[in-house]
Amino acid sequence: MNDRYQSPLSERYASREMQYIFSPDKKFRTWRKLWIALAETEKELGLPITQEQIDELKAHAEDINYDVAKERERLVRHDVMSHVYAYGQQCPNAKGIIHLGATSCYVGDNTDIIIMTEALRLVRKKLLNVMAELAKFADAYKNQPTLAFTHFQPAQPTTVGKRAALWLNDLCLDLEDLDHVLGSMKLLGSKGTTGTQASFLELFDGDHEKCRRADRMIAEKMGFEACYPVSGQTYSRKIDTRVVNVLAGIAQSAHKFSNDVRLLQHLKEVEEPFEKNQIGSSAMAYKRNPMRSERIASLSNYVMSDVMNPMLVASTQWFERTLDDSANKRLSIPEGFLAIDGILDLYLNVVDGLVVYPRVIEKHFMAELPFMATENIMMDAVKAGGDRQELHERIRQLSMEAGRNVKERGLDNNLLELIAADPAFGLSMEELQKTMEPSRYVGRAPQQVEEFLAEVVQPILDENKEVLGLKAEIHV
Repeated sequence: MNDRYQSPLSERYASREMQYIFSPDKKFRTWRKLWIALAETEKELGLPITQEQIDELKAHAEDINYDVAKERERLVRHDVMSHVYAYGQQCPNAKGIIHLGATSCYVGDNTDIIIMTEALRLVRKKLLNVMAELAKFADAYKNQPTLAFTHFQPAQPTTVGKRAALWLNDLCLDLEDLDHVLGSMKLLGSKGTTGTQASFLELFDGDHEKCRRADRMIAEKMGFEACYPVSGQTYSRKIDTRVVNVLAGIAQSAHKFSNDVRLLQHLKEVEEPFEKNQIGSSAMAYKRNPMRSERIASLSNYVMSDVMNPMLVASTQWFERTLDDSANKRLSIPEGFLAIDGILDLYLNVVDGLVVYPRVIEKHFMAELPFMATENIMMDAVKAGGDRQELHERIRQLSMEAGRNVKERGLDNNLLELIAADPAFGLSMEELQKTMEPSRYVGRAPQQVEEFLAEVVQPILDENKEVLGLKAEIHV
């Protein structure tokens, strides 16, 4: 296989479970299940189909004769009719009723919906496991003060756990979107060549109610609550857009997380997992590059850009259908799912192994804290009898002097020493040091984490505890 192109998504990134969902075997087994559901429905609604014919179809539902189908497709150039023929070769008594009244989209589009629904459930499972790991991390570090950043400039402090809660909140929003789309997925049903069910109306001798019931019965047999009430030959291609939008939303969140981790790793405050024998750089042996977070970002870019594919397909369909969706759907839908699958495995792996360096965090924190503590210092000096306006001006001047010492001379921040030496404040170095307790400056960050986890996240995890406990394996 080294002499032809192979998708990196299959070779390097996506799990075997997700790859199987989009495999030919899964597709063609689903086709046969749909043909069985159609035959059963037609029999139950009064068409002359025997139980023996249905039993024959069921007996060969899994043992697909791919060689016969491939040889037939070379001759007729039609994948669905080739598989109808191959199935008929195995089921000679039933071959006359296979695909009765249906068009190709009966198996093609219904299978696409079934496969996307199953893939969304796997995405949901992995998303929930990432959320569970992030919740543990946020809880473990909810009290660890750290510099917050706005514009990547040091800002009012937060905690490591509160920052993780921001990542987790994005995933909660993604789960809401995913559940909405997953809950709204319906089958195409048996709509015929232009969506009018004309062929089924003919089969059922003009009985409109039987046509309506056929859709409901097929949906139920395939595990769905309903079919879309109207369609052309295909289900609306806007469905594909909605699905890939959900994947892109998760990719956005994962990319944001990977950005933050890489910046924090640059600061040496937080580090993604790095294995014993892992090589960070071919030239610089000391390097510990955040390659997993970089890969999350790279794959996320692909998924976010993939949104344009179903949008273009949906917007350019003509009337009841054209076939210019076919090649694009075969690429954009599976590849989007395989990429998000790899992203979530990486996300879970990184969160599960995140390393935090509290001493580095504290060093960075304390270097900036004197500037951030100036408001408290000023209030203490006012309580001791100082004039607020004068003190504000003095702190401004001294802060600028301390800033110059840090930036121009490479010295440590000596703002506290400058304030202690200024008689306008009347505060000793010992009194000023009391203002340097980091936990005084994180506001309600620890409590916000506790409340968010207890009120929002834990109920979600409790409701889905049967899918938790995954450990992500990454291949490279």
